[in-house]
Amino acid sequence: MTKSNIQASRPLRQARPPAKFVTGSLLRHILVMTGTGAVGLMAIFAGDFANILFLGWLKDEAVLAAVGYGSAIVFFTISIGIGLSIAASSLVSPAIGAGHLVKARRLSVNAHLASFVVALIASLLVWLFTPKLLSLMGATGRTLDLAVRYLEILVPSLPFLSVAMTSAAVLRSAGDARRAMNVTVTIALVNTALDPILIYWMGLGIDGAALASSIARLVAMAIGLYGVIKIHNLMGRVSVERLRGDVPRLAAIAVPAILTNIASPIANGYVTSAVSEYGDSAVAGWTVIGRVVPLAFGAIYALSGSIGPILGQNLGAGDHARLKSAYTLSLAVTAGFTLVAWLCLAVLAGPLTELLHTTGEAADLVILYCRWIAPLFLFMGALFVSNAAFNTLGRPQTSTMLNWGRATLGTIPPVIIGSSMLGVTGVLWGFMLGGIIFGCLAVWLGYRLIAEISTNSKRTKF
Repeated sequence: MTKSNIQASRPLRQARPPAKFVTGSLLRHILVMTGTGAVGLMAIFAGDFANILFLGWLKDEAVLAAVGYGSAIVFFTISIGIGLSIAASSLVSPAIGAGHLVKARRLSVNAHLASFVVALIASLLVWLFTPKLLSLMGATGRTLDLAVRYLEILVPSLPFLSVAMTSAAVLRSAGDARRAMNVTVTIALVNTALDPILIYWMGLGIDGAALASSIARLVAMAIGLYGVIKIHNLMGRVSVERLRGDVPRLAAIAVPAILTNIASPIANGYVTSAVSEYGDSAVAGWTVIGRVVPLAFGAIYALSGSIGPILGQNLGAGDHARLKSAYTLSLAVTAGFTLVAWLCLAVLAGPLTELLHTTGEAADLVILYCRWIAPLFLFMGALFVSNAAFNTLGRPQTSTMLNWGRATLGTIPPVIIGSSMLGVTGVLWGFMLGGIIFGCLAVWLGYRLIAEISTNSKRTKF
């Protein structure tokens, strides 16, 4: 067999990942990437929902409230992983789009290393201060004890999840939406399979839910690394010198992206604290909403994660008209997804409360959100998509500014006013209404940035 034949027999190891998003239908690329990403993300959210479902069958509001308090901190730790994965995608996808495979491999391995180290440090700090953080949010008594146990088991698995998320981001950057989806689907499948065994059969309750999630994260990391290393050969050799050289570039995107993403869990933590003033039943309702919303709007979360590689490859190719079209289409798709999700939530609100055994104030809050507040998520979706564009197009600081504005000015005053006027329902209305201004501002700034890039392409360097 000749050398050329040997090379032809190993296409996955030798072929360069194609910049597939620079040609073809943009809408198709967006829908395919979002569809596969949504399946993956919604699988994760379905796994979280399974936790709530099985724990809800215990008919113990303290358990649901404990998961609610814990979820605010879990959301915080996951946001760190999201920020690190954004940095990986923002650097790897333009390198692939420009045809620089060696650079893409180098950036990939360094992004994975950075993700693991940062997540390890973050998980240690959160683990050490877990009781204090939960107390600050209003958790007390048995609910506090349950929440502490839940987090002490789950938080140490953050490095596994962070690496898995980075691997999925690199796979999306290469246009391999299916394998990126497999990473997240794995989490849901393992989590859902283990929940009944650990929660019921072994009688571990809330501890079993945390343990199931931890094991699922470890398995997902293995699946992601296999796709990056064995399938796409997008993992270069470890080099301390190259890592030192790339850390500033990764940090320039990751730090603002992390700051951007931790704004939302901090805002959620504040809202959880505001809801806690109305008792465990209110917190239980807020906990259910926190699981239902990502499941219903999973496609929008996926869109915000999928549009980055599409924008990045076209940015690398220098096609600015296509860049603007991709951004516009992503906003239109966001509106469509929001409408569909709202209709589903409005119809299923009642059956959902029955399925989860929520009653009284908890059930009232869930129904209120599903039927009347949910459509306002459109503005949150526009903010998410715009933030993805800012991160990819070299303006992560804009994302940070917008998200923190949303988490402070767009959350605290409206929640205080809403609570004083309408009680706990006013907290929910205030939280969502505060996002309208920042969603609109994000879209305006997004188009402005794309116009800048179009008139001065020298701004963007790789």
